[in-house]
Amino acid sequence: MGRRNLILSVGLLVLFISMEKKYPHDAASTNYDILSPLPSGQERSFCRARGKCHYRTLTCPAQCAQKKPKKNKKQKGCFIDCSSKCEASCKWRRPKCNGNGALCYDPRFVGGDGVMFYFHGAKGSDFAIVSDENLHINGHLIGTRPQGRTRDYTWVQALSIMFDSHTLVLAAKKVTHWTADIDALIVKWDGESINIPTDGEAEWKENDGQREVVIERTDDVNTVRVTVQGLVEMDIRVASIGKKENKIHNYQLPSDDAFAHLETQFKFFDLSDDVEGILGKTYRPGYVSPVKRGVPMPMMGGEDKYKTASLYSPACKVCRFQRPSGVATA
Repeated sequence: MGRRNLILSVGLLVLFISMEKKYPHDAASTNYDILSPLPSGQERSFCRARGKCHYRTLTCPAQCAQKKPKKNKKQKGCFIDCSSKCEASCKWRRPKCNGNGALCYDPRFVGGDGVMFYFHGAKGSDFAIVSDENLHINGHLIGTRPQGRTRDYTWVQALSIMFDSHTLVLAAKKVTHWTADIDALIVKWDGESINIPTDGEAEWKENDGQREVVIERTDDVNTVRVTVQGLVEMDIRVASIGKKENKIHNYQLPSDDAFAHLETQFKFFDLSDDVEGILGKTYRPGYVSPVKRGVPMPMMGGEDKYKTASLYSPACKVCRFQRPSGVATA
């Protein structure tokens, strides 16, 4: 009986650990309870993540007293990290195009391994940025091909984030002439257009009982932070190609299209060791980038592996995400 009980106990422990890994409530870094702020206005959080930060209270620095600054969205926000870092620090709440998990420009990636590379694809096409057991992200490319060039110049115009039975789309409107103070961001939740408020909390929330989704403005227009609980956080900005940039790179853009596109920085919370996608695979343990180092534009291939039928399709040659049964895919 002793041996049988031991085997049963070990089996139950393995099952519990595997279930905890597959169905986390939240990542360690964001596993905390919000406490009442100090009289100074500095916000506090009580960490519940295991490890050295377990049951510790972290207080936001005076320089960034709030996680979501309301009066001035352009100032840094407080970032609570209850993982092994166990710190409260001040960070900009917008994409860092040179930071890990970045997707900016035409399009230039910085992988989870810190290695920068370019992936051109083709205009009008869709590619899997990340594909994993619980999360799939596609990017739609727009672009142009000047006379005499053999490949398109491309930019990411839209992202489709698929998880559980939901699809969240963020996209840049087509803009003839760019005006920085006019909002060019499109947001759709399960096919329905939604508006992100500009006053009050300046955020939109949805909770289906399984996980919470929050989209909050981090500037008055064109800049948001998207959080899908337990899966991903994204800082997104709508940008355009200016006249100076057009001239430097010789894009030869038409006069009636500013090629508005997205600049994005991703932070992932629960990727598996077998994650796929142009960006996703760079987060694999032991991943070694095949791109050539030390050249101005190191290129990542794989267009054939990562191409999808549409922005809403999670299917490609190496994609891993599967919709729950009964959920339609476009």
